[in-house]
Amino acid sequence: MYLSQVDSFGGVDADADKLLEACFEDHEAYLAAKSHNKFLVLGRKGSGKTAIYKKLMQEKRFDAFSFGHDFSDYPWQLHDKQGELGVPEEQRYLQSWRYLILLTLSKMLLNQDHSQPWSDDAQEALAKVEKFLVDSYGSRNPDMAQMFSPIRILRFKSSFEISWPIKVGVEGVPMSELPTIVQEVNRNLLRAVVDSLNPEFDYYVCFDQLDLGFDNSANYKSRLIGLLLAAREMNVKARDAGKRLSVLVFLRDDIYQALSFEDKNKPTENFSCRIEWDTPRTTRTLKQLMEKRFAQVLSIPESDAWSEVFDEMEQMPGRQNKYQHMLDRTFLRFRDMIKFCNEVLKVFQRELGLVERSKFSNRDVQVARNEYSAYLLSELDDEVPKHYPNYRTYLEILKSMESLQFTLEDFRAGCESRRTVLRDDTNPSSILMALFEFSLVGYYAPGGGGFGGSEYIWKYKDVRSQFNEGALNYRIHPGLKEVLGVKKWTKSE
Repeated sequence: MYLSQVDSFGGVDADADKLLEACFEDHEAYLAAKSHNKFLVLGRKGSGKTAIYKKLMQEKRFDAFSFGHDFSDYPWQLHDKQGELGVPEEQRYLQSWRYLILLTLSKMLLNQDHSQPWSDDAQEALAKVEKFLVDSYGSRNPDMAQMFSPIRILRFKSSFEISWPIKVGVEGVPMSELPTIVQEVNRNLLRAVVDSLNPEFDYYVCFDQLDLGFDNSANYKSRLIGLLLAAREMNVKARDAGKRLSVLVFLRDDIYQALSFEDKNKPTENFSCRIEWDTPRTTRTLKQLMEKRFAQVLSIPESDAWSEVFDEMEQMPGRQNKYQHMLDRTFLRFRDMIKFCNEVLKVFQRELGLVERSKFSNRDVQVARNEYSAYLLSELDDEVPKHYPNYRTYLEILKSMESLQFTLEDFRAGCESRRTVLRDDTNPSSILMALFEFSLVGYYAPGGGGFGGSEYIWKYKDVRSQFNEGALNYRIHPGLKEVLGVKKWTKSE
């Protein structure tokens, strides 16, 4: 196939990416999650979290089972009613998450795992689990949306030995009373479920799309913290019992950074993995990812497929090759590079009749920057306002800089000109810090200190980077140059 016949190189959204399965990249984060080494998968929006999630969901093996929670249609309001009062805020939803995870595993054991019961002990344990589900929900395979349904009556007195803190009627316990007994229920379910897991098989319970409905509220943060604590506990219990279970959480970097709870450093250092591309901490590159896609749609060898698509003999301004030129305008996310390549493809096909050629040229890349730049800003429009409501005003200040590179004094002048729409307690440094957190700007570090020989420090290149309030020189992300209407690299031009 020729470039003139290609529809696209895939979708920027994993749910709409027809090439996802055929061109999946075995990223280190995927391998760490699959091997039960890490349970918390972090990355910016569009970095590939959902791609890993979908890959785990699609894998079909006789000895591996997975269940994914999609929160687009999840009954959060019923889950919220299970929140415990009178406990530390970060533990408010801990028990209800434990309950949901254990019921998910119960469904997997009873309906997916055909090795069950794998032992005599497992047979006894699984019988208790089955009786609880059938008696309480009327099925071995209840709908997950019914887990916290208020019309349910939980019946488990004959299944589990529980010291009841409340009076139990003949019919059982109403779901509304779950918060008062959930600790005892979870303790019994945990023992039965862990005993039932086949030590030779792999089990995955995955939580994705947790950013849907993100509002930066204390209640939302408490929900997520409860899930992280419950997942960590479940994974440790399974590991100690010699079982291959992972409760996996896929979470945006910016949301995780906004969470604060005791011992947060433990899951961060011991149980998390980040999806990164083209950094010193990974061997994976976006070029490799695109070469898989080029090879798939054009039916060409994957090795050096980039050079078969882009004319790298023709250098970009600044003597850059096209890959580095495009990479510098991304947030090092696979979504960005796919979008950029798709826009270059559109320009190539639109102008093909003007000049006969078989590869993408400098002009194709340069013209494509306009649409790509608009896309990049729209991505930020989805993320930043929930953290910084005054974000739109911050953008207007950036537009007034006129050049990609500017000084602290330039920015102070821009802030002063918009003082009437800024809060009284907002100062230039706090605005620059907010812009730095989402990589709209980077700051100059004298003597270097950035990665890849760069003298500018960017959050998207290393999430551990901290803002330097003493910095005097800044740069707007090059990918935003066109959409912000910035005409020059420096004021001296």
